[in-house]
Amino acid sequence: MWLPLRCRPALSSMMTARHFHNTAQVWARQNKPKHMPLPRELLEFTESSCKFKGDDIPSGAHLALDHQRQIVYYLRLIENEMPKLVAFRKPFIPPTPASPLVIRSVDYSGEDHPITIKRTVVVPVAHLPMRNDLAIHTVKLLAGARWTPDPPKNAGVTLDSEEGKHGYIKIACEDFPHATMNLKWISDTIDKLVAKANDKTPRSYQDLPLDMRHVEAKVKKAKMGDHTRGRTSRPSLKDFPKEWLPQLPVKSSGVTPRTSQ
Repeated sequence: MWLPLRCRPALSSMMTARHFHNTAQVWARQNKPKHMPLPRELLEFTESSCKFKGDDIPSGAHLALDHQRQIVYYLRLIENEMPKLVAFRKPFIPPTPASPLVIRSVDYSGEDHPITIKRTVVVPVAHLPMRNDLAIHTVKLLAGARWTPDPPKNAGVTLDSEEGKHGYIKIACEDFPHATMNLKWISDTIDKLVAKANDKTPRSYQDLPLDMRHVEAKVKKAKMGDHTRGRTSRPSLKDFPKEWLPQLPVKSSGVTPRTSQ
């Protein structure tokens, strides 16, 4: 189709404008979605999108990688942070007779737990200010099942022949809402035990035997064979009856006369 020269500029401008509107930027602007998905909606996958398509590792491999990341995290803490703890190092000072109590507590690194308010105190009877042997026997009777001849396994006290010759007393408390209140109650109870045992009133407990049923029950519950035949501890050579030992012949300097048959 032939057009006059005066119409050609107008037609060329129209063609240029149409070509401008067909660019990629204008097409993307015109085809922009009306509703953008929110992050919450992006988490809602369909069943088809959750299927394994060979483009990811299995869940077991993800767990293994997560375990390796956790190990590497703690290794970095050991390498970089542990040397800084040297600044908080303190020399060990053994307890003196003025502080014979051993206090045990449980902590979950700041997490709230009912057992964190519990306090347990273990004290050797030999370290208590007892008046005489009768007072030591009396405090064992008053302590009852809280007295044991051996230190409790979870007390943090090693068996010592000198301090453990009269046994140990273990008292725990978790009745109050604060740990200091529980510890104060235990301390007051130990003071009352000592004061009652050292009482000089004419009351004699020396004829009363110690109740060892709680010790025997603990040994029987362990099922280690120590409770058989009425035993409370594992037998050793010192428990062997001496009358069962063979009588060795007495050596004499002379010649033993031969008897005729």
